[in-house]
Amino acid sequence: MKKQDVLKLSSMPLQSPTYPVGPYKFFERQYMIVSYRTDPAKIRKMLPEPLEPDGDIVSVQWLDLPDGEGFGAYSAVAQVIPCTFNGEKCNFLTQMYVDNCPPLAGGREIWGYPMKYGIAKLKTVGDTLTGELTYSGQTVASGTMVYKHSGPTDLGEIEALLKRTQVTLKLIPDIDGTPAIAQLVGINFENIVVKGAWTGRARVELIDSVNCPLADLPVLEHVGGLHLVTDMTLPYGRVLHDYLG
Repeated sequence: MKKQDVLKLSSMPLQSPTYPVGPYKFFERQYMIVSYRTDPAKIRKMLPEPLEPDGDIVSVQWLDLPDGEGFGAYSAVAQVIPCTFNGEKCNFLTQMYVDNCPPLAGGREIWGYPMKYGIAKLKTVGDTLTGELTYSGQTVASGTMVYKHSGPTDLGEIEALLKRTQVTLKLIPDIDGTPAIAQLVGINFENIVVKGAWTGRARVELIDSVNCPLADLPVLEHVGGLHLVTDMTLPYGRVLHDYLG
């Protein structure tokens, strides 16, 4: 294989790349977002500088992704901390868990999403939207929300929320173990179509787990839930801050 052929590869291994070249389109992408108040001191501890906290409300988000171009079908859970970067409101993704190799590898290698392997489930049972996350055979998070009780009055506000810059901490070591990449990465979804949006009462329970520490941001007060169905495109990101620069 010649140099130019190597450089055309989208990912490893060369015989069967794990994921193709982007951007990546998602269809019927479903969210359950449960927001809650937590300890501001613990938020500050988890936010890498120069990010600044933006209040004491964080969220755990369940995602069902049945149709992701290049990635296939998978489910995920993310813990999200609202913050600011140079005065801009952003969302820092502090933990993510997915159940499929291509999005896990691509998410980490391209955008720096903090993905580990976990089994997430988002489904409707009776009158309740339910979410569960299992890690190493143990249930570490469960969420519930009333099913389609009320919709938001302003879908434009929901679209703006989805367009808000996501921030990740991308860390990739060099061959000798020293940092090769240490960056804050900014990601903005495009071509967002909000196909459904509902708000309502919601609850989340987080269980202490040494390798899935969602409970390190404890639930002090439930704020509410947001249920979304969307189509959107995930483009490549950009470097917001280079720790090695």
